[in-house]
Amino acid sequence: MTSKYTRGDHALDVLVVGGTGVDTTVRVPELPLPYADTYPVPPVVDRIGNTGSGVALGCHALGLRVALVDLIGEDAQGALIRRHLDARGVDFAWAPSAAGTRRSIVLVDPGGRRLSLHDPRPVDGRRLPPDLYLPALRAARHVHLSIVDFSRHVYADIPAGTTTSTDLHDWDGENDYHRDFAYSSDLVFMSATALGERREAVMRDIAARGRARVVVCTDGADGCHVLSDGAGVRHFPAEPPPGPVVDTVGAGDAFVSGFLHGRLTGRPLEECVRLGALAGARACTVAGVDGEGP
Repeated sequence: MTSKYTRGDHALDVLVVGGTGVDTTVRVPELPLPYADTYPVPPVVDRIGNTGSGVALGCHALGLRVALVDLIGEDAQGALIRRHLDARGVDFAWAPSAAGTRRSIVLVDPGGRRLSLHDPRPVDGRRLPPDLYLPALRAARHVHLSIVDFSRHVYADIPAGTTTSTDLHDWDGENDYHRDFAYSSDLVFMSATALGERREAVMRDIAARGRARVVVCTDGADGCHVLSDGAGVRHFPAEPPPGPVVDTVGAGDAFVSGFLHGRLTGRPLEECVRLGALAGARACTVAGVDGEGP
């Protein structure tokens, strides 16, 4: 296999590992949705989704040089992902997954709140073929690893000096599945959703037990909390959306993209947080992870 990348040439700013999929968005009258036999809904839309897609597309939109590698199905959903990334000019390398492409059913209420029913399509023991990701890995300044099982095995191949990040999403601080990602990344993003009063303790645990220099815990409309280099946890307010809220799908991925853009262009921490917050706020005013469709 011939690679377009030369080892160590830093031809890429960000390599995103794993996390593509297809979202089927259904707009519902309210959440939670009371039981009924049938609800009439607006047109149901299939679009590219999931966290890896969101981070890759967001970083690309902000002008970073991005590549994405993943396992997807040889199915209609996989074809949708390939077409979309090709149309956007995002470099995408993939290998077939026997389980098919990851899918989510996303219920969105009139206020833009969402509930995602995620089908991860795991394949036990499957790893990314090394020739799929190693050339891009060696050419990247930064690697963002989605929390799909095979991504954890990529850490061992990341060259010294290449920075890493991950998004733990709604980790409760206890599920062992997330620990490799939490303790192996230089920059850790997560959500406050499942943490409650344990938020700061979990953030400090990640910094103490792992290699993270910065831990960012997003908290929706309440902004985010940031622990940096062992200092105290600082709170940063959210940025107001620049228009009516359409849905919150992809807002967290947009925050990550904005933060990484700031980090990789040498901005101070406060500016990275502001860029993340601005990107996340804008994502709430468009549909899906890439702002397409109704």
